[in-house]
Amino acid sequence: MTTDNSYNNTNTVFTGLDALFSAVVDSGVKTINGVAGFPVTEIMQKFLDNQNGRYNARWVTNEKTGLEIVLGSSISGHRSLMITKHVGMNVLSDPLITSTTHSIGSGVVIITGDDPEALASQNEQDSRWYGIIAEVPVYDPSTPENAYLSIRKAFETSEKIKAPAIVRITDRLNKSKGSKEFIKNKRQFQPEPRQSVFDRSIWELTMHGRHQKYHLEKFPVLTKETENTDLNTSTINDSDVGIISSGTPSNLVYKILDKTGFNKFSHFSLNMVYPLPKKKLNEFIKNHDRVLVIEESEPFIENQINIFGNVYGKTTGHVPYGKINAEHIELALDYINKDSLEEYTRIQTLENRGYRGFCEGCFYIPLYQILRKLDVKVAADMGCSILGAPEPMKAVDGDFALGSAIGTACGFNNKGIAVIGDFGLAHSGLMSLINAVYGGFDVLVIVLQNEVAAMTGGQDTPELTDVVKSIVDDVSIYNINDKAEEDIKKSMSKLINDKLNNSGVSVILAKGKCVKYQ
Repeated sequence: MTTDNSYNNTNTVFTGLDALFSAVVDSGVKTINGVAGFPVTEIMQKFLDNQNGRYNARWVTNEKTGLEIVLGSSISGHRSLMITKHVGMNVLSDPLITSTTHSIGSGVVIITGDDPEALASQNEQDSRWYGIIAEVPVYDPSTPENAYLSIRKAFETSEKIKAPAIVRITDRLNKSKGSKEFIKNKRQFQPEPRQSVFDRSIWELTMHGRHQKYHLEKFPVLTKETENTDLNTSTINDSDVGIISSGTPSNLVYKILDKTGFNKFSHFSLNMVYPLPKKKLNEFIKNHDRVLVIEESEPFIENQINIFGNVYGKTTGHVPYGKINAEHIELALDYINKDSLEEYTRIQTLENRGYRGFCEGCFYIPLYQILRKLDVKVAADMGCSILGAPEPMKAVDGDFALGSAIGTACGFNNKGIAVIGDFGLAHSGLMSLINAVYGGFDVLVIVLQNEVAAMTGGQDTPELTDVVKSIVDDVSIYNINDKAEEDIKKSMSKLINDKLNNSGVSVILAKGKCVKYQ
């Protein structure tokens, strides 16, 4: 088996990103698919830059397709990996949930990147919930060392239960620094690569029978694993207060407990967070008068254990929802004897955070200036168009998800406008475009055809001009780069108004280069 040795150099910093890469290579993974987005773009890019014939890594147009390819690779006997940001979990959830009871072949792991505080996302949802929904194991590593071990264990567990496993990461984990000595000695954890055969006997069972089999034979394996894994650790001190944590915040807790005055508290650090080790947690909670839960982004652990009445965290106001910093933990410990706090009630606004605008010189700015003046509802796509919703543009009314603009605009009372990027169109917008034609909707679709996924690193996008023309009769191509700003405002404004006066589906392919990646 080929092993990556690039981190054996003593001058090399070993980061969480390095740990994820190294663990996947050492696990003998052959198929790696990814959809770009913060904070996972850099993970996928590392695999793309270091293939060397060891595996096949590809960008894919959407997460559902990516996971389906991974599942097919698994059935063929290859360990496989899907990389997505947290909102991509929503897209791939259909095949994910079914794969649990369908069964797989070789191990399948999904690395999902969460974005606490929603620094570069449309929400800050918590991917750990998919463990409960899909009934699959979830790992939430706290350090580069834990990240390495979690990936290795995730593949092994996936093959034991014949279902995917999820590893939740954040940007802070990617950038965290670990022990160089650990990675130099990582070969001791390396098993021989193996193929796990897909069992076709699953087709002898009904769909209900498959679920029964999973609960009777597979899920008990997870229950045993979480109670006995070395990835979950605890330190019991003679204290009335205990802390339960997971993910990056666990590392913060360790650092705080090293301080004088805080080192008396007990600490239970979870790296396997679904299923929870309920027996061990119950014992931990019963042996402490008050238990503080530290986790990002939602009270995933807290909500599963707060029936004891002595559990505190996000729901009691001791720590905020979203991202957790050291000062949040210290404040919570200072006031742990209070039943509730009201420290985190200020709602963040664009005014107090600061506005984010379009890139200087963006060729599409005149388009948004036109849309702002129209008395027409505008739906946009998750991408650069989201910047056109708040001040100073105020050109966009609704912006729900990547690829959602066309479907949203079809719901407007009168002929509305959908502004969608070419990557959003390839990701999932084409389905809505087909439905718009099939359903006889009145909608104007403006495709920002700049040939890159501009918000996620400038990845190439599929050329879909001929595809769009095969679906829609009324298609116009507008080369936005070739015109001065005032000419754009005049000619584009006329074109938009002409299209709005036509019935049915109309499309404008607004071709232009992205100033950031041209």
